[in-house]
Amino acid sequence: MEMGGGKMIGVMMVMTMVVSVSSQDYGDALTKSILFFEGQRSGKLPSSQRVNWRKDSGVNDGKDVKVDLTGGYYDAGDNVKFNFPMAFTTTLLAWSVIEFGQFMDPDLQNALDAVRWGTDYLLKATTTPGTVIALVGDPFGDHYCWERPEDMDTPRTTYEVNTTSPGSEVSAEIAAALAAASIAFNASDSQYSQTLVTRAISVFDFADKNRGSYNDAIGRVVCPYYYCDGSGYMDELGWGAAWLYKATNNESYWNYVQYTINNLPKYIKVMDTDGTLSYRDNFAEFGWDTKVAGINVLVSGWVLQEKLDASPFVLDADRFVCTILPESPTKSVTYSPGGLLFKSGPSNMQHATTLSFLLVVYAGYSKGNGRQIQCGNVVVSPDRLVEVSKSQVNYILGNNPLGMSYMVGYGDKFPNRIHHRGSSLPSMDAHPDRIDCNGGTPYFQTQDPNPNLLTGAVVGGPAPDDSYADSRADVSQSEPATYINAPLVGLLAYFKANS
Repeated sequence: MEMGGGKMIGVMMVMTMVVSVSSQDYGDALTKSILFFEGQRSGKLPSSQRVNWRKDSGVNDGKDVKVDLTGGYYDAGDNVKFNFPMAFTTTLLAWSVIEFGQFMDPDLQNALDAVRWGTDYLLKATTTPGTVIALVGDPFGDHYCWERPEDMDTPRTTYEVNTTSPGSEVSAEIAAALAAASIAFNASDSQYSQTLVTRAISVFDFADKNRGSYNDAIGRVVCPYYYCDGSGYMDELGWGAAWLYKATNNESYWNYVQYTINNLPKYIKVMDTDGTLSYRDNFAEFGWDTKVAGINVLVSGWVLQEKLDASPFVLDADRFVCTILPESPTKSVTYSPGGLLFKSGPSNMQHATTLSFLLVVYAGYSKGNGRQIQCGNVVVSPDRLVEVSKSQVNYILGNNPLGMSYMVGYGDKFPNRIHHRGSSLPSMDAHPDRIDCNGGTPYFQTQDPNPNLLTGAVVGGPAPDDSYADSRADVSQSEPATYINAPLVGLLAYFKANS
């Protein structure tokens, strides 16, 4: 392939940055990445709680609809329980355990506890037949106040989807989470595993038979906060069916996945941080909103092993990989000068972790079947996928131009002013008196470091030029999120054992 000299040098520089490696303590990072989820817990905290500056919160959640909705996770730096990204987080945590739990050693139980904290809540959210809870809290009131979760006095309104106002994407993602978790718990708690898969089947059935987007049902409270569904709900239905097939081996789910994947739109709409809309290839997307690349990688694991019809799953999984690799002629992502993967939109680190997770999982499936991947005239080995993924993990942990870790509490230099209410306000132990809505503002505005260390939290990450402001006001860069950490748990477990 012929390229201009300057263009070739640029590609070589990116490749050099991407493959550079420094020694990291993946075991320590793994422990901390799981600990982060304890800092995000809502509800009555157990005696085993290790993040001790956090206390009980949201203990009356669900009271307005007479359902116990305590528990679950705050998704990021606020105090709202958005169930769509929470369910995706739980699915990815469970997938991390399924693929890499054997490498977690003492942290395996902590990882399972993190999964269970999510699934226990999701079981509560799907207790009433014909109804799925989609959100707890008032995003408008919550985002107006800078309050500790323990002090919340904003409305804890429950928002649901049902047979007349459906929400197939949030319902199907919950089904996927419960099905994936049932596999993760199968060896250690078979009874709980059965409870999870039974509920997953009924929730998926609800999502499928009552089709519609939660954008229409409750979009007024989710869409202003980046949790609007931009890709439609069919990808979640295919994703849920894929996990149910893996959990049950029921042929009807396999047929459902095959039909769905062949009838998805080719492109999705993506809104950038400046509000502009763009269209991207569906097969190359994976995250809390779009599941297509995840479906293709997950399904490739069994079609390759069982010699089933690989079309279009393996082909599109290969195409996805080729959009990521720096040397690929069909690369669609960009890389910073220091080697961090970038896609448009807020909280870029979610792309670095989720896409890297898929690379390592797919590398394992491909290597086990003696496959290599063809990207135009470039032939790629499974080991190369692992190498690129490792470069992203190493960047997050400190191998970057600033020499700082983007995981709070890991290494000597890390973000000190993260966009997180509980971390930035004094703890209940240090300040037992209530801090009201306006009382939290000075803590948001101060340049002092956050008083409470949210150990293991990975923030949204640097700008495309590798700069990082470490400012609470820069939400896209400084806010952590559960769906950033969930795939990182699996990656760190893998690299801990295969460094």
